[in-house]
Amino acid sequence: MAEELILLDDWLSMFGMRARIALAEKEIKYEYREEDLNNKSQLLLQMNPVHKKIPVLIHNGKPISESIIIVEYIDEVWKDKASFLPSEPYQRAQARFWADFVNKKIGDVGGRIWAGKREEIEAAKKELVEGLKELEKNLGDRPYFGGDTFGFVDIALIPFSTWFYSYEALGNFKVEAECPKIIAWAKRCNQRESVSKSVADEKKVYEFVEDFRKSQQLD
Repeated sequence: MAEELILLDDWLSMFGMRARIALAEKEIKYEYREEDLNNKSQLLLQMNPVHKKIPVLIHNGKPISESIIIVEYIDEVWKDKASFLPSEPYQRAQARFWADFVNKKIGDVGGRIWAGKREEIEAAKKELVEGLKELEKNLGDRPYFGGDTFGFVDIALIPFSTWFYSYEALGNFKVEAECPKIIAWAKRCNQRESVSKSVADEKKVYEFVEDFRKSQQLD
């Protein structure tokens, strides 16, 4: 019996991009279903009744929610391709630490820039740059956060690079000026087909942000 794999997602979601990149890296076929987050499907509400958010990966009728958990699930179930996480327990724990750091210091803080009030953006921008600088220190001179191998932390962070343009436009700064190694790393990641075909266009993201801010009267 063939496996059924469905991804409930929103193309502009940096969290959904994580799942798409992980699936592409493992070369897994799946059905993509775009969700209208203003009119959520019954399937989404049924499969993620607690948070009612995307992404949700449905594997043979069973839902997996939260993007980082989805990436780990994909890694554990489809083992025929290289693992996203290191084999050594300490290194694996460190990768999970930095992925959690991305959620809190890039994801949450970035949200305060693109969806925050104008007077809140400057403080959030400073916090975002601080977070990126910490990540840059951790990256060092390695090509990827996993060393020579594209892996867990890379998948966690790279979708946010498509939102850098929006952060920069709203915060009046340039990520490359503050964190050149992060931008060089992002360009390297985008040379991978799994990334380039799975992430949203930065200008489309910015159009969404502009429309959202107008609708919420944030400017």
